[in-house]
Amino acid sequence: MKLVSLGASALKVTPICLGTMTFGEQVSEATAHRILDRAVERGINFLDTAEMYAVPARAETSGATETIIGNWFAQRPGARAKLVLATKVAGPARGMPWMRPEMSKAGIIEACEGSLRRLKTDVIDLYQIHWPARNVPAFGSIYFDPAKDKPAPSVLEQLEALAELVQAGKVRAVGLSNETPYGTHEFVRLAEQHGLPRVATVQNPYCLINRSYENGLDETCHHLGVSLLAYSPLGFGLLSGKYDASGFVGDHGRIALYESVRKQRWGRPEALQAARRYNALAREHGLTPTQMALGFCYTNWRVASTIIGVTTEAQLDECLDAWGTALSKEVCAAIDEIRWAHRDPAQ
Repeated sequence: MKLVSLGASALKVTPICLGTMTFGEQVSEATAHRILDRAVERGINFLDTAEMYAVPARAETSGATETIIGNWFAQRPGARAKLVLATKVAGPARGMPWMRPEMSKAGIIEACEGSLRRLKTDVIDLYQIHWPARNVPAFGSIYFDPAKDKPAPSVLEQLEALAELVQAGKVRAVGLSNETPYGTHEFVRLAEQHGLPRVATVQNPYCLINRSYENGLDETCHHLGVSLLAYSPLGFGLLSGKYDASGFVGDHGRIALYESVRKQRWGRPEALQAARRYNALAREHGLTPTQMALGFCYTNWRVASTIIGVTTEAQLDECLDAWGTALSKEVCAAIDEIRWAHRDPAQ
C-alpha cells in the first residue's frame, strides 16, 4: 500500500486505518495489544481513537481505549515513532453527562492534555473535533432545525484552541468529524482568514448503506483539499453478512449485543434490508460481503483512508486481505441501482 497525504498536512498514512473504539468494551486489553501488533506487522501505520471511547459510551469506560493504546506504546519502545496517531476531543455532551458540557477553548486544551496522558505520548499527530459544537443534524438525524440553535463556542474559538496546541508542539495537524459541508467550509475559511491551522481531514461515515457524504460534502472536500477518513465502511457489521440470517439476535455483533446501538441509525430495519441486498449482490459475483463493501471504499476517489474496526485478529486479516479487491463496472452499476431503491437508510 502506498502512503497517502492527509489534506495539506505533512502527515502520510496507509490507506487503511485501524479504528479502536471496541478496545476496552468488546475487546480486552490483551486482545487489543495483539490486534495492534498484527496491524503493525501487516504494514498499517495509522491508528484512530477518541477520548470518549470505548463504545458503546459509558462513564466507566470513557478514556479506556486511549489508556490501552498508551500501555501498548509503553510496552513497545519505538512503536510510537512509526505510527500516525489520531484522536478526538468530544463535542458537547450527547447523553453523556460525564463528558464536558461544551467545546470551549479551555475545554479543548484540557481534553488534549488528558489524551496525551492516557496515550503516554508527547504529541498527537491528528487531533479531531469529534462532532460539531453547534446544532447540526447528525447520528441519525437528517434535517437541520434552526429552532434548536443555541449559544455555542464559535468556530473561531475552536480554531484558536487548536492553534495553541499546534504552537505548543502537542498537535501536528487538525481535523473534523461528523461534519457538514457548511461546517467544513467555515473551518477552512476562518483558518485561512486568521492564519490558524487548516483542517486536513473530515472523518465521516461512508459505506454502502450511508453514502450521505456524496450529498455535497464530497464536492466541498475536493475543492478545499480536505481528505475523507471513512468510518463504519462495514455499516457496523451489517455489510459483513453476519446479520443476514437471524437479524439483530444473539451475541454475534455490536448491534445484537447492545440495545443502545440497535436504537441508532445502524439498527434500523431499513438498514438491514438494504444490507441484505448488497450482501446478496456480492455473493452473486463471487465476492464476500466484506470484500465488496470494503472494495467500495478502498477504490473510491473520495476516500483517503478507510477506518476498519475489528474485535479479533482474524477480522483484521479479513479486512486487510480485501485490499486490492476490484469491483467490476457491472457490480458498481448494480450497487447504484440498490442505492437508488434504498437511498441511505443508515444516514
